[in-house]
Amino acid sequence: MVKHMIIIYSCYGSAHSSVVAAAIHVGMLPVDRIPGYSEIVSIPHYDRTDSELIGIPFFMGVDCYGNHVYIVGMKNGKKLVKDIIYQYLKSYGIEEQLLIVDALKTIGMVTKIGGFISRKLHLIKIGRPLTVWGIRKNYNKFIKLVQDTKNRVLTKSI
Repeated sequence: MVKHMIIIYSCYGSAHSSVVAAAIHVGMLPVDRIPGYSEIVSIPHYDRTDSELIGIPFFMGVDCYGNHVYIVGMKNGKKLVKDIIYQYLKSYGIEEQLLIVDALKTIGMVTKIGGFISRKLHLIKIGRPLTVWGIRKNYNKFIKLVQDTKNRVLTKSI
């Protein structure tokens, strides 16, 4: 019997890198080309997560294997949050059904600066285009992260 996984793409604020990775994973964004500005900003949650919502998982969809894909922002508490989630699931004997993937490593400084300007300073008209430019520049890293994640999931569920 194939066990379905829960895949959570994480980043700092659940507004950019995790959103893009999850969108690629569930087919909202293409894998055969770099999407345009409007395609990226139209993804649910892209550059919209307010800081009080960081730490709350958001459902992004179901992948072609039936796995549920989420995003979550962890700020600077990545290790603590991951440990808590895994320990909680371990108490129910289902920790093997969860995969938390760090999407933050896919972005560069331009996206980080743009995210700060957009989310922290609320200068969306300046920050959002910078985030998209950075995402597009590193889009192949996102595709590789998602492909690697799907391969990990396939080997875990066999």
